[in-house]
Amino acid sequence: MSALSVATAVSALGISQVACAELTWGDDESYQQESNYQQDSSIDSFMGAAIAADRGDVSALYNYEQTMSGSLFAMYPTYWRMNLDLDSQSSAAVSQFVRQYPDTVMAEKLVADFAETKANSNDYASVRQVANLITNADASERCAVALGFNNGGDTMRAMAAKSDVWLNTLKQPALCDQLAMEMNNNALISNQDRASRLKRMLRKGKTGDIMALSSRLGTPIDYSALSEVQLNPSEFFSRFGREPASQTNQHLYLYAIGRLADKSYREAQQQLDFDIRQDNQRSVKLLNDDTRRYAYRTLGVKRMNHNTDDGFNAEAVDWFRNSLDDDFNFEEAEDYAMAAIRFGRWDDVVEAISKMEAETQKGNQWQYWLARAYEQSSSSSKRSTAKKMYQNIAKSNDYYGLMAKDKIGQRFDARQLGGSNLPNVSTADRARVMQDGNFARAFALYNSDASRAYANREWNWAVKQARDKRDDNLIIAAARQAYDMGWLDRAIYAVDNTDRVDSVALSHPMPHQDAVVRYSQSAGIDPAWAYGIMRQESRFVTSARSNVGASGLMQVMPDTAKYIARNLGETYSASRANTGDTNIRYGTWYMGDILGKLNRQPVVATAGYNAGPNNAKRWQPVYGSLEADQYVESIAFPETRNYVKHVMENATIYSSLLGAHQPISQRMGTVPAVF
Repeated sequence: MSALSVATAVSALGISQVACAELTWGDDESYQQESNYQQDSSIDSFMGAAIAADRGDVSALYNYEQTMSGSLFAMYPTYWRMNLDLDSQSSAAVSQFVRQYPDTVMAEKLVADFAETKANSNDYASVRQVANLITNADASERCAVALGFNNGGDTMRAMAAKSDVWLNTLKQPALCDQLAMEMNNNALISNQDRASRLKRMLRKGKTGDIMALSSRLGTPIDYSALSEVQLNPSEFFSRFGREPASQTNQHLYLYAIGRLADKSYREAQQQLDFDIRQDNQRSVKLLNDDTRRYAYRTLGVKRMNHNTDDGFNAEAVDWFRNSLDDDFNFEEAEDYAMAAIRFGRWDDVVEAISKMEAETQKGNQWQYWLARAYEQSSSSSKRSTAKKMYQNIAKSNDYYGLMAKDKIGQRFDARQLGGSNLPNVSTADRARVMQDGNFARAFALYNSDASRAYANREWNWAVKQARDKRDDNLIIAAARQAYDMGWLDRAIYAVDNTDRVDSVALSHPMPHQDAVVRYSQSAGIDPAWAYGIMRQESRFVTSARSNVGASGLMQVMPDTAKYIARNLGETYSASRANTGDTNIRYGTWYMGDILGKLNRQPVVATAGYNAGPNNAKRWQPVYGSLEADQYVESIAFPETRNYVKHVMENATIYSSLLGAHQPISQRMGTVPAVF
């Protein structure tokens, strides 16, 4: 099987072959090369071992372990062999692998996958034995480790995952759901914690959690009671007023409101309002204040889930306002904030942000909206505070940083970040890239016939390792080499995933510039916007293909490509539609088409490119107009909301690179009413 060796990759990069020797950096600094990966050709054996792994050929993998020993890719056949039956591996064998191949992505992957596998089979002792070797766990793996500690008596270490899972009502990995349920018996969980989680489980209808939590709180609710309410919540409401006040009935009332809201939040609102009016006439209240508040919270969350279908309504803000207490989870606080932002209810924006965790509040997103709220205040002190907050946010060049710059009259200038000039890389740093095993593997895999997933994994890990060591020079050198090879998506990744590396030439490349500018002008759109879409859609990977079938640089869906071809008077060809030039032409034409259909409003058109024009229209105001940042922040689909922010950020930066700078707030403008 044909594959380039690392030596070939080095040659392609224009790097001279370097023997093990001391490299002089300048004055009295020197760098001792640790490894000579340039001469390593084990990528060829890697390809053969990968085929053996796909076949499940353990004998062949053993042979590759011997022949590849000590090479750049030595860990792979061992990893594949052990991974074929991970559940049967011992923690000692996994630990030995990590010691043999320290600081490699495959060591991290093996040990993290092992912990997850053992947690799924309830072998928590094995999880604990490898827990300290996991350094970069994802959500499911973190929960696996916490389950290991929770079942081994180390309740304190188990509690490290509490903030991620305990009040989480969004979809999460199965091990995290299991951890949250098992935490109910953790000695460090208080009854206040349990009561707080119980309210969320009543809203979500999680029967097992409800029964376990209510039992620990001394107010057990059995399955038959929940099943009865589930089958007929109206019957429960009709008898609720005739029964004596009890904590169990408070819980069942919230459960019933949640089930009715699942069917219709409007019916649930009418039921709640009626019950409160009736209850207010009683000398002894059946609904306590906490139940009333959380019933309104349930309505608020449910209403926010229907914004696309039913349109936005300020009643969601009112319901959240009626539910104010000191017990919000992030989903609830975020929903409250977004509803308040949508309707310019600035006091409620401040309230909602105050309900978030302190670290969350400090992020640019919520600092920006807090400043926006203070900016509307009649208090000169708060307006002054808003300006200071904008000045701090404006230090960054992300979406919120660019918005903040406009607020204080600063101008983004790509030239301050190198403009179109690529960063200079010293010979020593360029050599160091190929002396770093992680980067060397990434480049060798990129130049081979291996799945790009392998190269990307090695690259991302290499960037993380360099970032952890604060080795910015290594990151810049690697990104520059990737850029020179046309591996633009990883060059972008490297710069985007560091805090201190600023190079817009690397982070915002402009391939196919003649085609992008020519076709954009033909379609009547801004080339900077086209680049903003392209960078977000494909990261300039020509062969990119999404899980829903979108393809090419502009990620055009097959049906959309057929529509475009028909309108251009062309015969549709899937292969042609996916190629670079045609894909750019089709994508820019479609951008112009959407822009024309959506009031020539670029923010709405960007939302339409991602989620479809009809959804983008549904998010427009029914009456009057709306500031574009408020429209964006209240987009109902999280994926589209983040997509639009990134595209607007990208387009603003590209406009500066193309010499036609347009501030982000001017670019975004105002969103008109849908009719």
